[in-house]
Amino acid sequence: MARGAWFVHTHPRTLASAVALALAGFGAAAYGIAQTGPDAADLPRRVVTEIVTPVDVIPQLEALAGHRLELYRSEQTRAGDGAETLLARLGVADAEAIAFLRRDPLARKVIEGRAGKLVRAAVTPAGRLEELTARYAPADSTLAATHFERLRVVRGDDGRFSASVEAAPLATTVRLGSGTIRSSLFAATDESNIPDAVAVQMAEAFSVDIDFHRELRKGDTFSLVYETLTADGEPITWNNAAGRLIAAEFVNRGEAHSAVWFKDENGRGGFYGLDGKSKRRTFLASPMEFSRVTSGFAMRMHPILNQWRAHKGVDYGAPTGTPVRAVAHGTVTVAGWQNGYGNVVEVEHGNGKSTLYAHLSRIDVRKGQRIDQGVRIGAVGATGWATGPHLHFEFKVRGEQVNPMVMARSSEAVELSATARERFAVVARQIRGQLDAALTVGSTVAE
Repeated sequence: MARGAWFVHTHPRTLASAVALALAGFGAAAYGIAQTGPDAADLPRRVVTEIVTPVDVIPQLEALAGHRLELYRSEQTRAGDGAETLLARLGVADAEAIAFLRRDPLARKVIEGRAGKLVRAAVTPAGRLEELTARYAPADSTLAATHFERLRVVRGDDGRFSASVEAAPLATTVRLGSGTIRSSLFAATDESNIPDAVAVQMAEAFSVDIDFHRELRKGDTFSLVYETLTADGEPITWNNAAGRLIAAEFVNRGEAHSAVWFKDENGRGGFYGLDGKSKRRTFLASPMEFSRVTSGFAMRMHPILNQWRAHKGVDYGAPTGTPVRAVAHGTVTVAGWQNGYGNVVEVEHGNGKSTLYAHLSRIDVRKGQRIDQGVRIGAVGATGWATGPHLHFEFKVRGEQVNPMVMARSSEAVELSATARERFAVVARQIRGQLDAALTVGSTVAE
């Protein structure tokens, strides 16, 4: 072993002390030099003057006049749109372009089919169309979640139009958003340009913490981080499933609630608070995705019998055919017709707890069947004693009806393993910063 290496190995503390002392000496020397340096105010100063000759404005104007100017405008197609009405909104005054969109089989797809296509046009100051691009969902529904179709109408050098179409992959963009409740949840999310699908996910994530039908207050605030699918940078509007909520914070009546999407070691995803506690419960707060509650758990005037009765359940107003889900794992004990309930399903969950779903338009389970939480058991209808389409939902404990929201809040939460908690802590720290940033914006892309 070399003598230098031997000394380092044998006397590490001595070496460390020597190095520290040397650095301290250098610092002292630097301090001394700085103190003896000249005062900046005493240093000589010199003024330099240089004449700058501006470029002649005439050549600049000539260059600008020779520059080809194109204007770009974007629109969405509407129901009943024709070639003329769509192009007029895009600022196009071009009879040739209108005629081409009407007669060309491929170009006609811009105005045919479902509304909501994203359309962008390049137009000259005189209103002449140079290029039109339309983006929309592919005809093959299996590709709708991953791709879009891009249809281009281009004017060639010879002045003639041509049309082409191609499939292109959707891109994922992370966005930040925030808002304040003034009237309703959807009014606030609309104001912040947050997709309805994301708003529904937020309501679902906080469904046990907040009764969005009764407990929202003017002045409540929310911030969120979410994904959107984009076509050439434009958020798509034709896919209702687009937009995964990544994280959110909702301040309701002064109390902050948080939710972060996280997958455990088994690949099962769910929402957790920033404290690591799961938002998933043994019982869901609602047998339907976020919707309007028309009658709560209380006394009410019966709409048919015209007398005051205890309404020991919750009525969810929704269109006929809206899916109804089981709020917990269990066994179907009733699946059929029951007088005033009409088509009804009842599920036994163990420990004397059961749930009932009435007035269904259809039943999708059978008696004796074991079902998981969230499984579709039927659809909203108006069978039995019902004045309109809705779901009547009851939660029973040993045969007695109880408030479903209270039972959901008191049910057990799913716990993360020790290993998953460590990974979640890292994710939560990153998300906290993004949520804080989201508070300062209405809706923007997270860079």
